[in-house]
Amino acid sequence: MKIVLDTCVIYPTVMREMLLGVARLGHFTPLWSARILEEWARAAVKLGPEGEMQARAEIALVRAAWPASEMPAAPGVEARLWLPDPADLHVFAVAVAASADAILTMNRKDFPRNLLAEEGLLRLEPDGFLYDLWQRDSSGVSGVAQAVLEQANRMSDQTWEMRGLMKKARLPRLGKALG
Repeated sequence: MKIVLDTCVIYPTVMREMLLGVARLGHFTPLWSARILEEWARAAVKLGPEGEMQARAEIALVRAAWPASEMPAAPGVEARLWLPDPADLHVFAVAVAASADAILTMNRKDFPRNLLAEEGLLRLEPDGFLYDLWQRDSSGVSGVAQAVLEQANRMSDQTWEMRGLMKKARLPRLGKALG
């Protein structure tokens, strides 16, 4: 399954690490564009200059790990599409041009399912998507989650529990399943 990751699911670190972790297990092929990755870097500016630098370093690592995942811009496709928020058209266009199966986003209102369906695309949300994967591969997804938890605890001033970390990451269903 080929899935375009919207910026809003890449930028939060725990969510991104969970999604890319399950992609490493072979559960899906992540796709993005240079613009989506640039939006991630610009969003990280809110954390200060070091936030943007860290994001750019992580973007370089993601590009190296998935060299075939970066799709070119699709202005010709974008010109024929419509979404409630024109700023999201580039995500939709990349998904159509790449023959993706779905767009993974937290942004329900700007990616109406009926408009995506006209182009043969699904809209998936990270919590439900990861929960469904956990139901099919509980040991694999649990292993990814454990690694993410350990990393969060190494980098944090506090000790996280799995459920609390996943809830904070806007993955409450997955967190509940993981215990």
